Amino acid sequence: MSNWTTVTEFLLLGFSDTRELQILHFVIFLAAYLAALVGNLLVITVVAMDHHLHSPMYYFLGNLSILDLGTISVIVPKSMANSLLNTRTISYAACVSQVSLFLLFCAANLAFLTIMAYDRYVAICKPLHYEMIMNRRACVQMVASAWAAGVMYSAVHTGNTFSLPFCHSNIINQFFCEIPQLLKLSCSDTYRRELAVVAFSVFLCLGCFVFIVVSYVRIFTAVWRIPSEQGRQKAFSTCIPHLIVISLYISTGSFAYTKPVSDSPSPLDLLAAVLYCVVPPLINPVIYSMRNREIQAALRKLLHRLIHSKNNISIFLS
Repeated sequence: MSNWTTVTEFLLLGFSDTRELQILHFVIFLAAYLAALVGNLLVITVVAMDHHLHSPMYYFLGNLSILDLGTISVIVPKSMANSLLNTRTISYAACVSQVSLFLLFCAANLAFLTIMAYDRYVAICKPLHYEMIMNRRACVQMVASAWAAGVMYSAVHTGNTFSLPFCHSNIINQFFCEIPQLLKLSCSDTYRRELAVVAFSVFLCLGCFVFIVVSYVRIFTAVWRIPSEQGRQKAFSTCIPHLIVISLYISTGSFAYTKPVSDSPSPLDLLAAVLYCVVPPLINPVIYSMRNREIQAALRKLLHRLIHSKNNISIFLS
């Protein structure tokens, strides 16, 4: 007990000590962050401004884009700043905030993906009752429940992690504050807490995954019964992007939190973290916009409106 010290900051080992590689890491993360920022902001703007997209599916998609922005903004800017300034430190308070917000956004993200699967199930399997089931009140309640679930999940795991004393070291073998890495630094026996984190996370992910799988089994069964090939293609076009996002998100996140924590920086750990922290917010807007004709049409309208407004301003100034 006498050897315990109060940790006031952590050291994030990140990707490399070589200055050239640090600059390369900064440039790559900056490009990814700007692309995710532009893509998700475009989706949010289009959904908000185009009245044709004021439906439950796009309402949920807009919230998903907000969560993607939050997820990548919590992690990437700090990592970029450390690489640019050639530093590794993150304060204790900043680490708590990073863990808390990241867990909130991730849990809410999974909740929204589950809600979107239910929305597709109702739209395809019960089209005549869609407006009655997915009414405005129901959608607001679902959105509020998803955000509340994220807050509760975050509070439980953040409190569970940072109530532990840290004394073994303050070095985190990751480019952000990750719970498995933090539990490894604790002085006390963390087996039960690690088991609780894994069990709770697996229970949440498995529950959502089972619900999504059951929903899509029923969806695909109903789709194959559609006599029109065009109708089947339209149904698949709204389901396939959602399935791709879910598969990537759950598989990479599960791998990162269930694998054994290494005692030294591992390229596999860094790759897994990038796959579930950086890649989904980056590719989600691309997946949804590339395979969704309504979003493509709304984007073209928005760009046409912006160009037209710019031309009018130029004519007025001249």
